Amino acid sequence: MKVREIAEKAKKVSFSLVDIPTDVKNRTLLRAARIIEEKRDVIREENRKDLSAGEEKGLSKAMLDRLLLNDKRINGLIQVLHDVASLNDPVGEIVKMWKRPNGLRIGKMRVPLGVVGIIYESRPNVTVEAASLCIKSSNAVILKGGSEAINSNRVLVNILKEAAALEGFPEEAIQFIDTTDRSAVKEMLQLDEFIDVVIPRGGEGLIRFVAENARMPVIKHYKGVCHVFVDEFADLEKAWNICFNAKVQRPGVCNAMETMLVHSKIADAFLPTMIEMFKKAKVELRGCERTIKYDPDYVKPATEEDWHAEYLDLILAVKVVDSLDEAIDHINTYGSHHSDAIVTENYTNGMKFINRVDSAAVYINASTRFTDGNVFGLGAEMGISTDKVHVRGPMGLEDLTITKYVIFGDGQIRE
Repeated sequence: MKVREIAEKAKKVSFSLVDIPTDVKNRTLLRAARIIEEKRDVIREENRKDLSAGEEKGLSKAMLDRLLLNDKRINGLIQVLHDVASLNDPVGEIVKMWKRPNGLRIGKMRVPLGVVGIIYESRPNVTVEAASLCIKSSNAVILKGGSEAINSNRVLVNILKEAAALEGFPEEAIQFIDTTDRSAVKEMLQLDEFIDVVIPRGGEGLIRFVAENARMPVIKHYKGVCHVFVDEFADLEKAWNICFNAKVQRPGVCNAMETMLVHSKIADAFLPTMIEMFKKAKVELRGCERTIKYDPDYVKPATEEDWHAEYLDLILAVKVVDSLDEAIDHINTYGSHHSDAIVTENYTNGMKFINRVDSAAVYINASTRFTDGNVFGLGAEMGISTDKVHVRGPMGLEDLTITKYVIFGDGQIRE
């Protein structure tokens, strides 16, 4: 089927989805969870095809990690479907209501966005996350995954469609552009009369391409240059654990720490142990002049490019700063407005950091690795937006709706 025909089908069915009962949507999600469990071996086999092809193409370890669907991640898909089914249905919710002197009652009601296009690389779990959120929020979805995950995405879409057919949810609301031809993406981005919003998930190159070519609104984040600032009032044990987790636990994702900032007053107590921990984990360190002094043989000199870098690997930029203000200025200058953290026992410093750091998620005494829709209790996420219009941060169920005004009258006319 041509991309335009797919978009037309999605648009046509989208107007009727608002009438689908919550129970039907929940049953569809839970049925999909059961079918994924039943077809676990089939999913792994299709995923193995993608992994083998990816290895032959020379995909990076980070890309192959994102592509992998092992038993743990398949369990995660099943859990996402259960979690989204358990969430309150936002569609039709009256979020505000007031009465005017003329007797009119004016309210704002949540309604679906309409047709959501999602263009994504590597991660086949996005297929289930995006579709589940769109099903529950009564949006039609058009899925365009990357060529590297074509087999994994195809089998998951077929499962979702099977569940929809069995439970009475319109199959046409789940559309899949089943091609590895890159021209399909460009064609999709021109169809603003059918697609209401596009969400790209992937590398900075993909997101810039979508933002520059789309005729419809785009919800995006370009990259995750995340920071942890170890304040002069930090608890050292907390700081060591948080920084190690933020960098090492899963370095190839957008919420991993890429730059660590350390207050000069605590550097002597903090950095020697922290450097040793990173050395044992084989983290390459690139530091400022003051950082290098703590281990000249191991720490490489950082360049200006390192402060901007999203490594997605076991590489970390490190800088010693002289104040909280300097740390905040560095983050706002070099960061990507994604996720940033301060480790401190000083309430005033923590609140100043939260108020002044211009990012979608700001932490006190916790790892940046928590920025995730499922972890935040949103059931799943469509992506993590660093935009400032409509939604910012992990995009969950409510963020796939928008409000419209509803007005209740009793014959009023305007004079």
